[in-house]
Order: sequence, then C-alpha cells, then structure tokens
Amino acid sequence: MSQPAPAAPPLVSQAALKRLEAALEPATRQDLLRAARQWVRVKERGGRVVVVTGSGPNLHEGVTTMLAACVAAGLVDGIITSSAVVGHEMAGTLERVRRVDGAKLGLPPEVLPADGKVEVSLLGALDLERIGRDTVIDLDLYRRMLSAPGNEIIKVAGNLAYPSGLWTERLARRLEPLAKGAGLALEAVAGLGADPLTMLGACARRGVPCLVSVPQLVGGGQVGLAVGDAISISRRSGLIAELLAGADLIIESGLALAQEIHDGPFELFTGHGLWARHEGLPTFSLRDKALLRIDLDPAIRRVWDKERQGQEVARSIDQGLPKACHLNLPFRMEMSGFARLPGSQPLTGDLGVLWPLLAARVAKSLGVKPAFVCYKQGSALGESLRQFIVSQVRPVDPSAVVQALKER
Repeated sequence: MSQPAPAAPPLVSQAALKRLEAALEPATRQDLLRAARQWVRVKERGGRVVVVTGSGPNLHEGVTTMLAACVAAGLVDGIITSSAVVGHEMAGTLERVRRVDGAKLGLPPEVLPADGKVEVSLLGALDLERIGRDTVIDLDLYRRMLSAPGNEIIKVAGNLAYPSGLWTERLARRLEPLAKGAGLALEAVAGLGADPLTMLGACARRGVPCLVSVPQLVGGGQVGLAVGDAISISRRSGLIAELLAGADLIIESGLALAQEIHDGPFELFTGHGLWARHEGLPTFSLRDKALLRIDLDPAIRRVWDKERQGQEVARSIDQGLPKACHLNLPFRMEMSGFARLPGSQPLTGDLGVLWPLLAARVAKSLGVKPAFVCYKQGSALGESLRQFIVSQVRPVDPSAVVQALKER
C-alpha cells in the first residue's frame, strides 16, 4: 500500500514577503539585495554555495528546513552545522512538548534542570510505536508525564523531552559503529534515513556534504559524542576544508563558533594553515572567497566597518593589542577573521525575516521553486509553518539507514 503524499506547507506569498521587506531599514534592504545578486551570480556561472548554520533560531525560524529545500533545489551545495542541529533533525527538527514539574513526578531536585521542569513529547500513536521498536519506553512514566499539568510549546525535537530525547541519543550511539564500518561521518549515515526536509536528508539524497564543524561538536548529549567519535578530528577538519575550498560563496547563519572557517588548521589567509602547507598537507585560502554573514548582533557590522575604514582589526593584531579593548566592542573570536576577509559582507537582522526574503529572491531569479520557505516566528504564518514542521518532518528511520548501507 502506497504512503499518502505529504501535506504541502502553508504558502509564503509575495504579499507576505513584501510586508517583511517593507519593515527593513533602507541600509539592510540594500545589503539584502546585494547578497541576493551575489548568490544568483554564483549559481548562474555554475558555482557552489555552502551554508554554515548554528542551532537556536535557525531551527525555530524554519531556516534549516528551508535550507534543506534549497539543497534539493540545487541552490545550496553543502552544509556545515552543529551536532545539536544533527540531533534535532534526527528527531524531526521540531516537536510539541509539555513542560511539567519534575518534583511532582517523584524526581529528586539534584537531577532536575534549574527551573525544575521536565518535558514530555506529545507523540502520535505511530511515532510512539516507531520509537518503541528501537528503545524501551517506560509507559507508566510516560502516562504520568502526559497526565501532569503544564505548558505545551513547540521546541527543538529530541532534546530533553521523554522519550524522544533519550531515543535520539541512543540512536546516535547505534549509528556510530555503522558509520565507522562504512568510513563515513555519522551525519552522512543518519542522512540516509532522515526526512528530505532536513539538511541531513536533503544532502544525503543529493550527494553533497553535511558536516559538523569541530568547534560545534559538543552539543546534543550523546549525539555530539557519537558524531565526534565516528571519524577523527583531523579527518573532519580535512573534509570541511575541502568543502570550503570548493565554495564560491559561504553563507554563515546565526553562528556562535566559526573558528574553523576564519581560523582553521588548513586555511592560509586568516587561519593557521601556514605550517600545514609547510608539512605538505592540503591547504586553501579564503582570500578570494565571497562570505556573507547573517547575524542579529550589530557588533559584527561595527567591527566590519572599522576594518573597512582603517584596518583597525589588522592593526590591533599587528601591534599585539587586545582587540576587544582597542575597538571598544564586545568581540566574538570569529569577528576578527570575518572582518579581515576582503570578500566578507555582514547582513544584520532577524534570521526569520532575512532568510525567507533572501532565498525567495534568489529562487525567483533562478526560476526555482523550493518545497519550503520559512517565515518569521511569532507571526500567524510563521507559527503555521512551525506546526507543519512538527506534523510533517519525521524522525530518522533506522531501517532505511541499514538498507541504504547494504545497497552501497
């Protein structure tokens, strides 16, 4: 019996996008148009675009789901992300949970989070059955959690909620020996059974890389450990360097740790690749790369402006001055390398606003229709899209992973 076709996501209309764009500052609108033209030019000449994402708003705003659709449509040619994102995508990206008082369930205070709340996954019968095939579920505990009062919210899937979080971490450890046996990153193996509207699943289907960066390995509990243990850090760094070396445009999105891009072990222009090259290892340079950073922090723009106006970041380094104090700015490490790259461009603002505007412009210019376009969280349309992700984006199917590995 054939499976029913998945439901279509709510439509993000041109009118809805115009409303978002109308609220932008004029300077931000110009930056957005410049970024869209750059992306279009790269794809028109057959170039490659790599997106580097953090977790947090990238998941909540539906950006990772839209990026999966962009991968499938050929607009994005590789993903670098965090182990937290891998864990959440393995569990279906977003889920509905109820937050309940752990003490009332009989849990001792010392094992509870700061607010004393634990979470229960509000699963349908089919999803509960699927998880139950792979891990033992304490149904008595699950029923007691379901009957407890508490707020119901949508949040990232496979986190601390029971049983989805426990299942995801156990599944990652089950996939780890399969990844080692196949000589693959755990992300690639998980992608073989992941939903097509996850970055994991979309990259696996198209045969392009989806990799966790080394600074973003610690996240998702056992997921991050399994990702880190599946292949060596040296090999992971080499794979990421290879992906970045082949990129014509790199887009960073809501990213807290980007040292591997701007300070990497095989990169020559702002990184530490000099001695790797001396020792005969493959290296690359970001000197001529186009780099777009989408970030809510206005400090990234101010650091970039100071470097463009007087090379103040470079001068601080040359004179051995502390950059944060010298520039009088809160200074995240990755700002240094980003600001010094000649082809870098900041795009500051809300990811849930900028991403749908940017991707929709690029898709329209190239005559492509992605299967999913995100929209700002907190709006009626944004919330309906989040509901779509909860109901339609499924967790990894372990049997599909095994079958795909057998067919390799």
